[in-house]
Amino acid sequence: MKNIRYIFLVAAITLLKINPSIYAQDYVVKTVVIDAGHGGKDPGTHGKYTNEKDIALKVALKVGQYIEEHIEGVKVIYTRKTDVFVELMDRAKIANDNNADLFISIHCNALGKSTVKGTETYVMAVKNTDRNFEVAKRENSVILLEDNYEENYQGLDLEKPESYILFSLTQSAYQASSILFADKVEEQLGKRAGRKSLGVKQSSLYVLWNTAMPSALIEIGYLTNPGEEKELNDEKIQDYIASAIFRAFRDYKTEVESLN
Repeated sequence: MKNIRYIFLVAAITLLKINPSIYAQDYVVKTVVIDAGHGGKDPGTHGKYTNEKDIALKVALKVGQYIEEHIEGVKVIYTRKTDVFVELMDRAKIANDNNADLFISIHCNALGKSTVKGTETYVMAVKNTDRNFEVAKRENSVILLEDNYEENYQGLDLEKPESYILFSLTQSAYQASSILFADKVEEQLGKRAGRKSLGVKQSSLYVLWNTAMPSALIEIGYLTNPGEEKELNDEKIQDYIASAIFRAFRDYKTEVESLN
């Protein structure tokens, strides 16, 4: 079944590239899925007193609220609105089943060096070098908490970069749009939220691989940096970060729709 699935993916992507006329004449960004990373039995990364799942959920809900209040005609769907565990493949399935136009996954970062701070926004690719591969392994490691993970992710070795090569297939058709949105996120996080931007990165993240639409994973700060952990627990700063992501979405929607 997996081989058949990959064949269909390649065929679909090839068709998209060869025949642009299959796109709608009046494209509208009308559905966005907001994914709060981790949850339930999966706390994500952590600082001295904070779990990633809690901060990610608070910011995700704020982003959705901003969109619902300020952009008419956009449907906001959440992969979770409470502290529950949602499998990676189910997060992507929610987006695909609802024909989402954009998938936004919100996370917090971690590193052994407590001096590192700042935001990073990831798009799907197979450039798993150095730090990017460490992020991919950490974010994908939630797979090991899922029931029947050996069957669902057959052949995927989280420690081997070559295991991620097929991740490039689905998202290749959406990479330009994903990068466009990611650039706007990092720009707004710097301008609107006063965060230190570490830029747009590329890595093989399972939650992005399975989404059939432009998508990005936003690391809003490092919980392993004591100062940034304190800031990320500040409701006002959470508001600034959520507002920045909202503005990036608003600007992205305006730009892509202007191409009609």
